[in-house]
Amino acid sequence: MTVVLDTGDFTLEAGEIVALLGANGAGKTTLMETILGFRASHPIRLFGEDVTALPVERRVALGVGYVPERRRLFASLTVAENLEASSRLPAAQRRQRVEEMLAAFPMLGGRPDARAWLLSGGQQQMLALARALMDRPRLLLLDEPTLGLAPVVVSDLLARLRAAAAESTAVLLSEQRASLALGIASRGVVLSGGRVVRIAPAGELIGDPRLADLMAGA
Repeated sequence: MTVVLDTGDFTLEAGEIVALLGANGAGKTTLMETILGFRASHPIRLFGEDVTALPVERRVALGVGYVPERRRLFASLTVAENLEASSRLPAAQRRQRVEEMLAAFPMLGGRPDARAWLLSGGQQQMLALARALMDRPRLLLLDEPTLGLAPVVVSDLLARLRAAAAESTAVLLSEQRASLALGIASRGVVLSGGRVVRIAPAGELIGDPRLADLMAGA
């Protein structure tokens, strides 16, 4: 397997889903923003390249997609316009990719001209995910993507993440609901106080009674 991400604390391989776990304030969002380049960082390698000194736009150009908490869509733009605005592809390829995303996300397919602010919470989250997948990222970061979503939407979203991983995208999923994230992940990385305190196979963490304490900040 190809190592996609190496933070110095853990690595992430192509096609792998890793659950990033920890209590509120444990440092999950900070770590993701560090990987993206929004924060000063300790050494980070992406796709075999040392990106520690690279700005956000260069890291995105290398193949990083991001679904932030609370989505941060362009509220006044349509579904199709949000997708187009997120892509670096040439115009013809970009339009083709928009059509592919609309076909892949049934919640959005029938509403390409709907303004983002008029969408339901589930539709907005699917749009945020589709937007992040537009340029086929090699690494996909997701920060609490299931927060406030109905179970049927969560199920659909997780299926999309599995599909992305099947196409060799590495997925780092920050999630408060440990059992949900570990249910689709191969490994879990547990943070506490901004530090990695545990890395283990998903099945091992699911059955570990100590995980509840770590998730609660104990």
